[in-house]
Amino acid sequence: MASTSDIRNGLCIRYNNDIYKIVEFLHVKPGKGPAFVRTKMKSVTNGKVLDNTFSAGHKIEDVRVETHKFQYLYNDGEFYHFMNEADYTQIRLLESAIDRTDLMKEGEVVTIQINTEDNMPLSVDLPASVVLEVVATEPGIKGNTATNATKPATVESGAEVNVPLFINEGDKIKVETDKGTYKERIKE
Repeated sequence: MASTSDIRNGLCIRYNNDIYKIVEFLHVKPGKGPAFVRTKMKSVTNGKVLDNTFSAGHKIEDVRVETHKFQYLYNDGEFYHFMNEADYTQIRLLESAIDRTDLMKEGEVVTIQINTEDNMPLSVDLPASVVLEVVATEPGIKGNTATNATKPATVESGAEVNVPLFINEGDKIKVETDKGTYKERIKE
C-alpha cells in the first residue's frame, strides 16, 4: 500500500478494479482546506484516460512492475510485436497499450513495464526522442532559417510533424516522443 505522497509519473496503481498508469500529477495545497493530488491516469487495459483527485494521505494500491528493454519488430495490423533483448522471447500488444505508435520504427528499442503478479505487459515507453527520416515535405528554400515558420512533414514511421522551412526530404530529424514535436536536424 502506498499513499498519495508516493505518486509519480509512470506509477501503476489498481483503481476501480483496473490498472492505471499515472500520466500527470499535481500536488495542490490550497490556502483553505486540506491538500490534494490531481492526477491524469491512463488505463493499461483499454487506453481510456481518467482525471481523478485524491485527498492528501489517501491510500492507493500500487502494482509492482518490472521494466525490460524490448526491440520493436513489426505491426501485423492488429498487434505490435516486440522481442526481449535479454532472452529473445517475443510478446505482442494491442495498439491501445502503446502511446505514440506513429513514432515507432522497426528496430527501435523501447521499455515495457510488466506486472510481476501475472507477467502481463502494462505499458510501452518510447525513448525521450527518436531520429526519423523525412519522406515527404515541400522543398525548402535557401535563406528560410531566420523565421519560426513551420510546414508539415511526413516521417518514415508515418507520423506528421511540423518542421522548420529549411527541412527537406531525406533529412534526418530528432522528434520528441512525448509531444511529437520537432527538436533538431541531425547532421550526417
